[in-house]
Amino acid sequence: MKAVLFICLVVLIGVPLLFRPEHHSMPGSARQVIVITPHNEQIRYEFAQAFDRWHQDHYGERAHVIYNVPGGTSEIRKMLEAQFTAAIEGGKEPGGDADLVFGGGSFEHGRLKRGVRIIVEGTERYEPITAPVAFSDEWLAATFGENRVGEDPLYDPEKHWFGTVLSGFGIVYNRDALAQLNCAEPRSWADVCDPAFQGWVALVNPNQSGSVATSFEAILKRNGWEQGWRLLRRAGANARYFSGSSLKPPIDVSQGNAAVGICIDFLGRVQEQSMREAGNPNRINYVDPMDGRMIDVDPISMLRNAPNQEMAQRFIEFCLSEPGQALWQLPRRPGDTQEGLGPRRFELRRLPIARFMYEKYFDRFIDRVNPYELATPLEHPNPHFRDFIAPMFAAMVMDNHHELKEAWKAIASTPGFSTSSGLMSADEATDPALKQMLTLLDAMPQIAGPDGVAYSMSDVDSLATVRTGWLRGGWSGRGLWSEHATPADEMRRQWGEFFRGNYRQIVRLSKQPAQN
Repeated sequence: MKAVLFICLVVLIGVPLLFRPEHHSMPGSARQVIVITPHNEQIRYEFAQAFDRWHQDHYGERAHVIYNVPGGTSEIRKMLEAQFTAAIEGGKEPGGDADLVFGGGSFEHGRLKRGVRIIVEGTERYEPITAPVAFSDEWLAATFGENRVGEDPLYDPEKHWFGTVLSGFGIVYNRDALAQLNCAEPRSWADVCDPAFQGWVALVNPNQSGSVATSFEAILKRNGWEQGWRLLRRAGANARYFSGSSLKPPIDVSQGNAAVGICIDFLGRVQEQSMREAGNPNRINYVDPMDGRMIDVDPISMLRNAPNQEMAQRFIEFCLSEPGQALWQLPRRPGDTQEGLGPRRFELRRLPIARFMYEKYFDRFIDRVNPYELATPLEHPNPHFRDFIAPMFAAMVMDNHHELKEAWKAIASTPGFSTSSGLMSADEATDPALKQMLTLLDAMPQIAGPDGVAYSMSDVDSLATVRTGWLRGGWSGRGLWSEHATPADEMRRQWGEFFRGNYRQIVRLSKQPAQN
């Protein structure tokens, strides 16, 4: 019942907000396309203006982009899922309110393609939220070349989504704040785990931001499940807050409200550029960490039953054209140039997806970074990691942040703890009390399966089974969670109790020597 009420609330309140357009003057004879996006104002402005110019050149008509900006990609996906579920269960054809979802990582667009889970007369099926676009294989091959960056596709083989730009993830830091803390400039995720950063790390809630969830996924896939969660837990223990927007950490770092932050590459570079233009070129820097580098595809998808399908396809074509790709990385050109390429007002500092851009214009790029060279194979390419990031990080870190911080302070102040890195494990500790405290800190919970079987979340081989049974509903009706709660929420609650108990036990252990 709670789930039903929540969906109704989202539909009644969230969906009207979702499809409320930004207010721009509408050209008199312009054709329109309605775009839902998490992109920032600078990207929205440049693409709307450039698409209008491109459309006039190619079709002799003005084009008007109506943007809807309800939040991050995860929030967009959840709202669309709620809307489509309500429509299908009500016997109505879903969609028809917007044309495209522009931006967000490949994982979220994959979820939109899979769609919503519907049970009709006891039979389960998935109804897609997006629709394929009939681009020819020849056009796609000419546009993208090989459909691969590292180990990931650049576009969906079934043509539901198409990458428009590539994203990296890294660390933005404030040199003045580092000097105040007497800390070296971070070069790796492990550096963010230094206890000296307690209260100085700006993080984003992966439940709300698909891009941040992807950066966490990069840490896990580069470092492995056990070591990756050791990194994320300690970084979370140092966190100042967990923002709902990926835009906040770079701004707070530049203002000195945080010393370091995890962010998308272009947000860090844009903030660095802003400070330089403001006359403070050395205050902010962005770095790609060597122990967690990952390149992700940032796609565009056409929604099912889009009201302006022809314009939606043209907008995708423009995004992948030379004028569209040039917006991402070429310097700002306030007026018309000979070739008409590049942004007019804002330098976007993102990495184009089209290989021809690197062949033709690399010497003109603001950031001389080639993602096709950086996208090396992942050391731990487990496809099941991603679905556990949101519930695990919430239970491990956000839901018990006070207890985690107290436990981390207790460990960091214990004699024998190595302050050279925040990643000291129980195996490295010689003091029995410290060893026990680190064991408790890094312990992972279990989750129940059918017939009394318990699965340890420290066992990577169990992830596929737990994912299918819990997060994909395979064990529905087996009494593992209440009908009044979602499986993910129940999983988060149970794990939260486990972590809370461990953190409190650490604090109690830290006080025992003083009591003896």
